[in-house]
Amino acid sequence: MIASLTGTVAHVGLDRAVVDVGGVGYLVHATPTTLATLRVGETAGVATSMVVREDSMTLYGFGDPDERDVFEVVQTVSGVGPRLALAMLAVHTPDALRRAVAGEDLAALTRVPGIGRKGAQRIVLELGDRLGPPSGLAPAEAARSAAAGATDHSERVVEALAGLGWPAKQADDAVAKVLAEAGADSVAADEVASTLRAALRVLGGHRG
Repeated sequence: MIASLTGTVAHVGLDRAVVDVGGVGYLVHATPTTLATLRVGETAGVATSMVVREDSMTLYGFGDPDERDVFEVVQTVSGVGPRLALAMLAVHTPDALRRAVAGEDLAALTRVPGIGRKGAQRIVLELGDRLGPPSGLAPAEAARSAAAGATDHSERVVEALAGLGWPAKQADDAVAKVLAEAGADSVAADEVASTLRAALRVLGGHRG
């Protein structure tokens, strides 16, 4: 199994990247947040998980081993495959998922596209404490941090979109639209990925 890749970024798309390692290009599926850290022509390292099926071998990439580990654990839940597991990490950080499961926060889990209330209940029941305790900020602390760093977080999302090839003005407008609709709380540290995802939907609609 391939546990990590370090090489030159040859391509970055909206849901995948190609990392050239010794002349071999590895196609890696990843969240928008992970992809936003990659720059074409630069050296990068990603933690990876390979999903082997009868007719395919698919590589998924993550910003750190913790994301990869959470990705693999959530797939032990019945009905959760790699695509849904990746969507969970596109919306929530690993610690946010841990808090949602530990606190039985079904509302947070159902914010992931493809997860309904019954699916969220199944995730809470089957995962239990297998994800381990969260190591980041508690919700109240995260809220205070969000209030202090809202502008910085929105700038991070704009930078991420620019890194994916969107013009700065379009990226800024898309983020402003998302934040106006969702409110300032949407730029909390645990919500950067979800804000980025929503902005990509806005931009995708404009492109179409």
